[in-house]
Amino acid sequence: MVQKSDDKMARAVGRRKTASARVRITPGKGTITVNGKDYKVYFPTKLLQDAVVAPLVVTAKEKEMDISVKVVGGGPVGQAHAVRHGIARALVEWNSELKPVLKAEGFMTRDPRAKERKKPGLHKARRAHQWRKR
Repeated sequence: MVQKSDDKMARAVGRRKTASARVRITPGKGTITVNGKDYKVYFPTKLLQDAVVAPLVVTAKEKEMDISVKVVGGGPVGQAHAVRHGIARALVEWNSELKPVLKAEGFMTRDPRAKERKKPGLHKARRAHQWRKR
């Protein structure tokens, strides 16, 4: 059986709505790259930046891991939460002792909510035509 050592990399996939993030972590200085850009450039708002680094802050690994992410689909919020989910899963793959901490914060749970499909005969998924008397 193959033994995993701390100097190896770990990979994981995180998803939310229609966004999918492929995450690769390696030991390093703490740089986070999303689609070839720094995560602060790719996610310009502080709220999304905090969501991306949340698993690292909770596990106190923000200065120990280099993270490379490729994310596609969805919007900015969905992509940020997909990256968060992927980082949490990659950290657990790298060190399984971190799972209880990340699970308690809710980072290991994939958010299954997605847009409901439009039904025929309706304007939207549930929005019907407006009734008119005349």
